[in-house]
This record gives sequence, C-alpha cells and structure tokens, in this order.
Amino acid sequence: MTDARLRHGRASLALSFFAQGVAFALLVTRIPAIQDRYGISDGLLPAFLAAVPILAGVASVITERLVKRVAPSVVLRWAQPVVLLALLGVAAGSEIWQVAVALGGFGLAVGALDASMNMLGVSLQRSYGRSIMLGFHAAYSLGGIAGASLAWAGAHWDLSLLISYLPVAMVLLPTALVGSRWYADGKRAGREGERAEGDAGKGAGEWQAGAFKLLLPLCLVMTFAYIGDSTVSNWSAKYLQDVLGSSEELATVPYNAYMVTTLLGRAVGDLGVRRFGAVAVVRCGTVLAAAGFGVVAVAPGAWVGMLGFTMLGLGLCVIVPQTFAAAGRLFPGASDAAVARLNVFNYVGFLIGSPLVGALGDAWSYRWAMVVPMVLVLVTLWYARSFGADTARYGGVHERPRVVDVGRGGNEV
Repeated sequence: MTDARLRHGRASLALSFFAQGVAFALLVTRIPAIQDRYGISDGLLPAFLAAVPILAGVASVITERLVKRVAPSVVLRWAQPVVLLALLGVAAGSEIWQVAVALGGFGLAVGALDASMNMLGVSLQRSYGRSIMLGFHAAYSLGGIAGASLAWAGAHWDLSLLISYLPVAMVLLPTALVGSRWYADGKRAGREGERAEGDAGKGAGEWQAGAFKLLLPLCLVMTFAYIGDSTVSNWSAKYLQDVLGSSEELATVPYNAYMVTTLLGRAVGDLGVRRFGAVAVVRCGTVLAAAGFGVVAVAPGAWVGMLGFTMLGLGLCVIVPQTFAAAGRLFPGASDAAVARLNVFNYVGFLIGSPLVGALGDAWSYRWAMVVPMVLVLVTLWYARSFGADTARYGGVHERPRVVDVGRGGNEV
C-alpha cells in the first residue's frame, strides 16, 4: 500500500467520522423537538430512545459476520448514506409509526457504521505503524460540536426539523459517497497470514475458541467509559441547574465544554501514545476522569462543577479510541470480529448510564450518584495492562519503533 493511498484513506475515514458526529449530534440534541412533532409521550419516549442503541448493537453483531464476506469499507460506504437518509426520515414524517421506522433504520445503520469505521481505523493504524486512532475520534468530536451548533441555530431560529436537517444531508451525503472512493482497508492480518509475536498474537482460530474471555476486560472498560459519557450528556445540565443552582442558560455550557475538551484531548492524544505508550495514556485519562467526577460531586457552585465536567472531557476522551486499538492489537488475525464485539458494549454503556444515574439521584442524591460512574471508571486502572505492555511506546506489536521514522522527512504520512 502506497503512502499516498494511506493518506487518502486516512483523510476519507476522518471525514466519515466527522459526518457521523454531525448526524448523531443533530439527532440527540433535537429530541424535544422530535417528541413535540410526533406527540410522543414522556412515558413512551424512553422506549424510542432505547430502541436505537439496542438495534445498533444487533447491527454491530451482524457486521461482524458480514465483513467475513465483504471488506469493512464496503459496509461503511453504504451504511453512512442510510444514516443520513434515516435522519431525514425522522424530520420528514408526521405519524408515529414513521418516526419509529426512521429511528429503527437509524439505529441499524449506526451500528454497522460504528463497527466498520473502527475496523477501518484499526487496520489503518496497523498499516501506518503508529497511533492514529485518536485522531479519527477527534474528527467525530469536531462533528459533534458542529452538529450541536447547527441544532442550536435551528432551535434559536425556530426552524422545522426538515429545514434544519435537509441542508446538512445535502452536503454530507454526496461528500461521504465521493470520499468513500478512497477508503483503504489497510492490513488485515487474518487475510494476509500475518502472525504477531507474544501474547498479542491471537488469530482467527483462537478467536473462535473462546477469545471473548480475553476481550472481556476491554468490554468492561468500554461499558464504563460510556456510562461516564452518557452521564455527562444526559445529566450535566440538570445537575448544574438543580443541584448547583445555575441559571438555565449557564446549564447548557458544561456539555459544550465537555465536547471541546474531548476534541482537544483526542487531537493531541496520539502524540501521547507514541511518546509514553497506550497504557500510560489510558491510566492518566482514567485518573483525570475519576477526579472530574469527584470535583462534580463535591462542587460548591456552578463554576467548580463546570471545571469537573471539563476534566471529564479530557480524561474520558482517550479511553474509547484506545480500547478499539487495543482490541486490534490483541487479535491481529481477527481484529474485525474483536472490534464488532467490542462496539456492542458502547451501546450497553449508553443504555445503562443515564437510567442508573437518574435512579440513584432520585432515590439517594445526585451528588452521590456521581460517585458511582467515578468508581466504575476507576476500574479501568485494574485492566490497564490489557492495553499493551508498559514498554510499548508506539502502540504495541503492530507499530514500528520510533527510530524507523527518523529522517523520513517529506515521506512521513
């Protein structure tokens, strides 16, 4: 694979992550408007919201089987347009069955898209020989910020959902289709007969023979990370307003600050992995995220609470991308299957997080409720060795020693 093809594949995949960030943010930030448009009751709304991650998890498992026949790039090429069209379907309908079908299609397409995007990211990182996974997730965070900003503009100007969503889809859909021409599947060790060294060399046969036990620590880390993430996205505004006594306007700031710091952390995270290794970066992120939850729990006022949510963004942002990368290193001969299985726990954490904090907050107190995701995130320290050897400064057995890049100059990709 030429350096030019790698660069084009990396740019097109980053564009795909960005587009997905925009689409997802546009959906979740306009949920009240969707509820009003279709007359969905408060009692029925949780069922609609839960259906999306459940169907996404199902689609992720299906994608695991599908990529045995076709490349992940093919799945991604067609899943992304379906996501954008389903988003338009949510905005264009008028009957409750129509939004149910549209959200169902969105959930299934998102599961296939998330799994295939991360499969491509893991294989490209292997081809690059250095950590680039955090950069893809930085593009997703940037898309999330753009989508949330567009949603705010739509709500501010009282635009209909269709008017808000249609221009975005008209731009992103053809752009994503054109960009998909340059997707690069990278090295797929199982197909090329490559063998990794040491404990990381688990091939496709070993995957079938009980690899889920080896993947389980990463699955738990993924679940706990998304419990933390969903706590911020679903409860930060309510916590600031109801517990810390902020104004309604100020209560919208923590999630934006969280997203911005997530972007910043991921933008520089790959440099940290190359310099200090994945294990050290994950441990630092875990400690920072736990400290953020602690600051939120004891905050005397709104501004200290916002500091805590900002710390959470910087801490949590490195964990998920490195979890996918670690799965690829652990099973180089079956990385697609490992990523697909791991992706399911993204949705498990999303489903658990918000109801868990809400139930604890109502039954106990919202301050103490913040301690629970703090403890769960800290479990990542116990499993940090699953991310590679402490001495792996360049991301594990699939990455070249740094000396290889010395003097590459203009050929660096």
